[in-house]
Amino acid sequence: MKKIIISFISFLFLSVNTLMANEISTYLLGEYMDAPTVTKKLESAGFEVVTKYSSVKDGITVVFTNDALKSEAAKPSRAHMAVLRLFIDSKEKSISITNPVYFGKAFMQDDYDAKVFETQLAALNATFGPFEGSVDKLDEDDIAGFHFMMGMPYYEDSDKLGEGPTKELLSKVQNYKKGKFVLFTLELSDDSYLVGYDLAKRTKKFVKKIGRANAAVLPYCISIGHGVATSLEAKYYLAVSYPLLSMGEFTTIATVPGAIKKDLSKPFK
Repeated sequence: MKKIIISFISFLFLSVNTLMANEISTYLLGEYMDAPTVTKKLESAGFEVVTKYSSVKDGITVVFTNDALKSEAAKPSRAHMAVLRLFIDSKEKSISITNPVYFGKAFMQDDYDAKVFETQLAALNATFGPFEGSVDKLDEDDIAGFHFMMGMPYYEDSDKLGEGPTKELLSKVQNYKKGKFVLFTLELSDDSYLVGYDLAKRTKKFVKKIGRANAAVLPYCISIGHGVATSLEAKYYLAVSYPLLSMGEFTTIATVPGAIKKDLSKPFK
């Protein structure tokens, strides 16, 4: 009888903790506004607009940064946290912003500084809020160690695209096809850069298949620093950007991760 009572109490404890788990939305959903208005609001809030990118038909992703984000991203293997993204969906008349707390935990890992990213969230909320959280979300404790399923990559399992002196790697990507695929270049330190890169037209069609609502997943980025060019492994990046993605949906884009790596590797051959 004692064991039954203990088991029942343990069950209740686990159930309560599950219900109380702190879920963090992947995206922040706000009231629709056009690109000029978004740009003006971001700049007034102290952000720098890096580029505006047509990520899907009738949709624009505005990539932006500030000194605090670039400072965090200058840390080893953290370059991808240099930017946040705001997707303007002219078709659905909405905007969505990559949640700095969610992606901060995902991309900063053990270097995550809550104060920095909660400050970014507060600034965005004051500028574009109040927000509604996206249906895409993860439990707070699951974000840093996220992977799609057993055997799939984690954040640290990046794709190596090329090796060599950092300046030489940067020159290769900037001069490949006369730089037509380079959307932006951010210098994070003397030996660290983040490059926004346009994927091939066929490759980036995956957004149509798995959901335009999360089109802020594009543009893709390349990290260059310390003698190596890398990108986030696509099976990780797409899954963390679409955390509700089902196995069936993932199989519809099974060739995309390989195509992404192939596109990003071309400048370094």
